[in-house]
Amino acid sequence: MGILRRNNVRIIGQESGRTMVLAHGFGCDQNLWRLVTPGLARHFRLVLFDYVGSGRSDLAAWQEERYATLDGYAQDVVDVCAELDLRDAVFVGHSVSAMVGVLAAAAVPDRIGSMVMVCPSPSYIDEEDYRGGFTTADIHELLDSLEANYLGWSAAMAPVIMGNPDRPELGAELAHSFCATDPDIARVFARTTFLSDSRQDLKTVAVPTLVLECEQDVIAPREVGAYVHAAVAGSRLITLAATGHCPQLSAPEATTRAITTFVEELE
Repeated sequence: MGILRRNNVRIIGQESGRTMVLAHGFGCDQNLWRLVTPGLARHFRLVLFDYVGSGRSDLAAWQEERYATLDGYAQDVVDVCAELDLRDAVFVGHSVSAMVGVLAAAAVPDRIGSMVMVCPSPSYIDEEDYRGGFTTADIHELLDSLEANYLGWSAAMAPVIMGNPDRPELGAELAHSFCATDPDIARVFARTTFLSDSRQDLKTVAVPTLVLECEQDVIAPREVGAYVHAAVAGSRLITLAATGHCPQLSAPEATTRAITTFVEELE
């Protein structure tokens, strides 16, 4: 099976525009970009895909040992970029995919020319003078709960992650996305995500980078955004007037505007 089918790759937008690769986070798929793709597609050529194990990817291609580290997800990105022979693409990574993009850009620097990190977190665990938002015990409790009852965990956690209690339909959509993921695959992806530490990898970023954060985000608090901004030389930090960990759903217009303005200013 080819890479494009394996990762359910779709290409939309302006054929002559700069190529932009949109990468989803844990428990999601490319559908969570649906509210920003119409605006972005007016200016850019968009490449959407699902990591192996997510969405409508080829589940038969999933291997636990490959996807037990972020390198496995980065290889998916590298494979897609190579298959399409992308050059100087804009990589837009949501949540853990921001760190996946860091790894992919280091592996194929000629293919990724700039980055947008949407609610990134290089490490979720507090450590000395670093605040990731969770204690070690918090993360292990989260993972134990997920492994014991994934559907129950999804229903309980999705509204918390989405962070917009006055718009319950958003939490419900995220819960549906979580529940559509195979529990065994989700278990591995969750451990890979929440136990990762990519702080040192941030030093390798050598391309123009935008860090997008929300005013309130329980998964990636503003201290994390400030840390990423300081660690990535020359990066730009924008705080969206939004709440929660998924501004592409809760604040699509502001997210689209921030991304578009950043890329257009690079020209």
